[in-house]
Formats: sequence, C-alpha cells, structure tokens
Amino acid sequence: MVHPDAAGIDLGTREHWVSVGAHRPGENKRAFGTTTPDLHEMVAWLQARGIKHVAMESTGLYWVPVYERLEEAGFSVILADARQTKHTAGRKSDLLDCEWIAQLHAYGLLRAAFRPADAICRLRTLQRHYQTLVAASARSVLHMQKALDGMNLHVHHALSHLAGVSGLAMVDAILRGERDPQQLAALADRRVKKTPAQLAAALTGHYRAEEVFVLGQARASHRHYEEQILVCEHQLAQQVEALAEACPPPPEPAVASGQPAASAAPAQPASGAEPPPAAAGQGKKARRPARAPSAQSQMTAWLQRLFGVDLTALPGLGVLAVLTLLGEIGTDMTRWRHAGAFASWLGLCPNRRLSGGRLLSSGTRQVVNRAATVFRLAARAAGRTDTPLGCFYRRKAAQFGKPKAITATARKLACLVYAMISTRQEYRVIATSAYQKRYDEQRLRSFRKRAHELGYELVERTPAAQAA
Repeated sequence: MVHPDAAGIDLGTREHWVSVGAHRPGENKRAFGTTTPDLHEMVAWLQARGIKHVAMESTGLYWVPVYERLEEAGFSVILADARQTKHTAGRKSDLLDCEWIAQLHAYGLLRAAFRPADAICRLRTLQRHYQTLVAASARSVLHMQKALDGMNLHVHHALSHLAGVSGLAMVDAILRGERDPQQLAALADRRVKKTPAQLAAALTGHYRAEEVFVLGQARASHRHYEEQILVCEHQLAQQVEALAEACPPPPEPAVASGQPAASAAPAQPASGAEPPPAAAGQGKKARRPARAPSAQSQMTAWLQRLFGVDLTALPGLGVLAVLTLLGEIGTDMTRWRHAGAFASWLGLCPNRRLSGGRLLSSGTRQVVNRAATVFRLAARAAGRTDTPLGCFYRRKAAQFGKPKAITATARKLACLVYAMISTRQEYRVIATSAYQKRYDEQRLRSFRKRAHELGYELVERTPAAQAA
C-alpha cells in the first residue's frame, strides 16, 4: 500500500458515503449529510480514524464544499476523474463506490486532477461569472434584434453593431415613443457609413405594441447585464491588484559598470514643486500633464507582475485572454512535467492509440478546457497577422485545413506560454523575413537529405538557367 491511511468518498446530493478502507478494524464505512454541520462531523470522524489522505470523484459541483473543508482541515485531498474510478463489473451502489475509491487511492492508482491555488480559484470564480454575464448580455442583444425584425426595422442591418452608441440611442428613442424615421436617423453617430436616407429607410417599420413591449424588456435586460458587467469588472480588478501586490516585485535590472549617469531615469520633482520648463522647440505638447494610466494598462502591468512576463506580447493574446489564462492555469507551471504534458492536458496534441502494433487513432482528445478555447481563439487571431505564427498557421492551413491548423498553432502558443512563465523570459519577436529564410533553409536541408538517400545530388541552377 502506498497510502494505508487513505479514505474514499462517494459524493451525492443528499448524502456522502465515506470509507476508510476494509482493512481497518471497527466502523470503516459511514454516511454523512451534505449540510455544513454534517461536513464538520465528517472531518472530525476522519481525524479520529487517523486518516491523512482522501480521494473523491469530480461529480458536478458537489465536491467543492467537501474539498474545501477537507483541505482547510489539513487533509491531502485527491480529486480524481470519474473515468479513473469506474467500478468493476458487478453490483453498483454508493457503499461499494466509496470502498472502491478508498482501495484505489490506498494503492496509489489515482492521479489528482489539476486545481490551482485557493487565491486563483477565487479569481476563477469571478472570471467565469464575468463570462456568463457577457454571454447573457449578448443574448439580450439577440432578443432586441428579434423584436426589431418583427417590426421590420433593419437597425442591426444598417449599423455594424446594434449594442453600439447609435443603435442603443435609436432603440431608446423608439421605446420613448419616437416613430419619425428622420428623427431616428439623426441619432446616428457621425462615424456611421450609411447615409441618412438609407438609415431612414431602415427605420421605417410597422410598430406593433407587443413587439415594442418585447423590445423594452430586452433593452432592460441588456442595461441590467451591462451594469452587472461593470461591477464585476471592478471586482475582478480588485482581486488581480491584491494578487499582484502579494507577489514579490521583479528584480531591478543590473546597471553595467561604467554606465554614464545620464542614462538613469530622470528624477521626479518634489510634491508641490513647479515642473521644469519645456525645452525649446517642443511646443505645447511638452507642457501637457501626463495622462493617468488607463484601466487596461493597469491590468496589463498587474498581469505582468503575476506571471513575471508580458504574455500580451504574443500574437493573438489580449488582456482578457491572459486574465482568463490566469484564472484557469494559475502561475505555477511546475504542476506539469514539461510543455508537452501541458499541451496534452489542454487537449492540443495527438492522442495516439496503439494496439497490436497497429495505429487505431491519432486525433486530439475531446476535452472541455477553457484555457484551450483561449489558445484556439488566439490561434485564429494570430493567423491573420504578419508574424511567424501567422506564417505557420497559413502554411498548416494549406497542408491540412483550417481546423488542424488552429490546433497546431494553439499548441505552439501553449508551449510558448509555458516556456515564458517557467523561465521568466520575454517573448523575442522575430522578423517574418528571417523566419521565412530559416524555414526555406530547413526545407533545403531536408531535400538534400532525401536526395542523398535516393542516390541523387541536388545541383543549384545557374543564373542563366533561371532566366531561361
């Protein structure tokens, strides 16, 4: 036995069955309720039985309060995948399940599922709630579009985005009782490309009372979700700021010996002192006070301090994508053995299945991973850029198609993120021409090697032959 002092828990909605192993004398199986006092009783019973390791299945959300309570009590908790704890053939019951989980964990046959630190889990809860609010806000916009279609108003066709400044101003005017197409078209922003006549034609419709009511309900829902999103964004910023302040500051860059003092950062004026006069020729721009840092730049600085590197330097990864990665994978890359194991956990690498020396399948595993979704979306965005990752995506898309190109590029991004966080090295941008030249040289070496294996020799054409 690897863990003789191990217990197994079969979770349920109304009761949890706990087994401390059939080899222990006395009462080794017991059922507990799901309320908080029952969880305290469970912890006290396990401590009295001398248990140090506990294993359970990841069943819905029932495991969360049990896991947190056991972890706070000092137990070594293992959250195992249900596919690892499938019961053997025979009768199926909660009692047999908890005994089977305890036996598997006692012999070290269960692997712990990934769960980041508690502070990251708190941030992840807010991050996922924020995504839920954004999705709900998008659904309310679709409801507004449906109501407008019912009145034959083509606002969302004339504008690029119904939830923009112009679209919401027109919807609010309609709900206030405005029906004149010219007056509604005049609410459009000056950046709208449609002419006033086109907007007036799109805003001429058949106003039905029930459709206007539905439009008002959808607009109220959209306004509510937008307010909730702002509050959630503020809460997220507070959480990230607290995490960033808890991290040690990055080390100061070493100053080379013999460096002139003029290269150092200029001294800041004392509080209340007048700023130095502007240099000649700089004009009014030099006398303008510096703008306060925006919320996005502050979030970028906090994320850079947490990860130790600036992940937004990677093509396709923005601030929101990096914030999602923080909540899903955390900042500790030692949980995975290497970059390949990290890509395998994300489901971004081939899953080779062999039997009898024959390849059964090599497709990627079907996993539900929010971090993998971030990398796939970033891969699609990087494929539209003039960067080495964009060149790689377009080359793979021409060879295997876009779905496989997205997976391959997402795996590259995941390996880059793993290397950057593990080594604390910034992303070094390579020119596209240099990348293409290196790739061409690699292809040439491969062609020469294949020709040599077949008994041929590659000969470079002369300039005269190339011109002909």
